[in-house]
Amino acid sequence: MAEAQNIPAGSTTAGAIAVAAESTVATRMSAPPSFDVADFPVPNGREEEWRFTPLARLKGLHDGTAVADGTIKAQIDAPEGVTVESVERGDARIGKAGTPVDRIAAQAFSSFAKATVVTVPKETVLTEPVRLALHGEGGTTFGHTVFDVQAFAEAVIVIDHTGDGVRAANVDFLVGDGAKLTVVSVQDWDDTAVHVSQHNTLVGRDATFKSIVITFGGDLVRLHPRVSYAGPGGEAELFGLYFTDAGQHQEHRLLVDHSAPHCKSNVVYKGALQGQDAHAVWIGDVLIEKTAEGTDTYEMNRNLVLTDGARVDSVPNLEIETGEIVGAGHASATGRFDDEQLFYLQARGIPADEARRLVVRGFFAELVQQIGVDDIEERLLAKIETELQGSV
Repeated sequence: MAEAQNIPAGSTTAGAIAVAAESTVATRMSAPPSFDVADFPVPNGREEEWRFTPLARLKGLHDGTAVADGTIKAQIDAPEGVTVESVERGDARIGKAGTPVDRIAAQAFSSFAKATVVTVPKETVLTEPVRLALHGEGGTTFGHTVFDVQAFAEAVIVIDHTGDGVRAANVDFLVGDGAKLTVVSVQDWDDTAVHVSQHNTLVGRDATFKSIVITFGGDLVRLHPRVSYAGPGGEAELFGLYFTDAGQHQEHRLLVDHSAPHCKSNVVYKGALQGQDAHAVWIGDVLIEKTAEGTDTYEMNRNLVLTDGARVDSVPNLEIETGEIVGAGHASATGRFDDEQLFYLQARGIPADEARRLVVRGFFAELVQQIGVDDIEERLLAKIETELQGSV
């Protein structure tokens, strides 16, 4: 597997294409952030932020023709002490973590009926996760959810997407000063579902945020996690795992905006692809602003192509506006199985099919270990095994 340190790199193999490129303007969208959908032109596919996305498969989310005619069943399991509210659009917590940066996010903001706010009070340490299960029952739905983890609180949040339908949503995470938040977002939709979502995180002073994004299902999934810092000393870790099957389009577009001094970020996303026209897109943007002295950041994307006919577009971008940093770097790599690993296992009597499974499970192992929720880890490992039965 070819890899480059500190500059983006890609490799091309028969039947699989990997693309990597760098642009100092990649963190700049074609229109400024706005809550008003009218401020965004209808995309035509030539814009930087839309050039990899098959617009015809968005079911009208991008051009305003999609209407809220569907149903999604939401269930929240919250430990004692956590409050759950249904609030109007004018609530001050809505949009505090970030503003929509594309037309679909603005459409979602303009179209939801009521937002859900989940609050973990100050200094509360949860011993059980907050769980939000969203099950699509067809049609188009829009939503907005805010998770407010207040100062010095500690929480784990699991968001689980299943079922069918077309879903556009914004999800906000407010991480208070000194708080610790882990978020696990699972996209396990049916094969015909469409899911587009912007995740906004505002990390407080000396706060810690960890995100694990797991994407398997859906015809088209496009997620846009964004992290910013409200004060110095914040730390953010963004992990992701995706398994892209034949015909699926899975797109993860990340931005870490370092505007406060002495903050850290670490991004690691890994994907496996199999089948004709399986397409994975990973965009990793890190911006270190002039005010962000002492920043320490790194991002990496690795992709494992299991069959012919799959395509990966991997684009890490790093923009630095100050030289007073601790460190910054990025890497991108795409390739097939490591022949040496396979030879090593087969030389010790392990059959070829089982050896290939072991390599894939090992490829994902470090990310699975980051989840920290036993039932989700077990479900994920079972899902990986099921996916592998179709390719090895």
